[in-house]
Amino acid sequence: MFCDRSQGLWRVVYCAGPHCNGADRAALKLARLGRAVKIMPGGITGWADEGFSFA
Repeated sequence: MFCDRSQGLWRVVYCAGPHCNGADRAALKLARLGRAVKIMPGGITGWADEGFSFA
């Protein structure tokens, strides 16, 4: 799969909990569209624990 990272734009996907597979499904769809994507494995709690802000 090709991912265009030329602009340095990454999409981060995550779920509400460990039993959710929505992030995996979203990441696969984005990757198939050629988007650079990463999964935050800790979910929304992991995002907050890392100190990232919420929109």
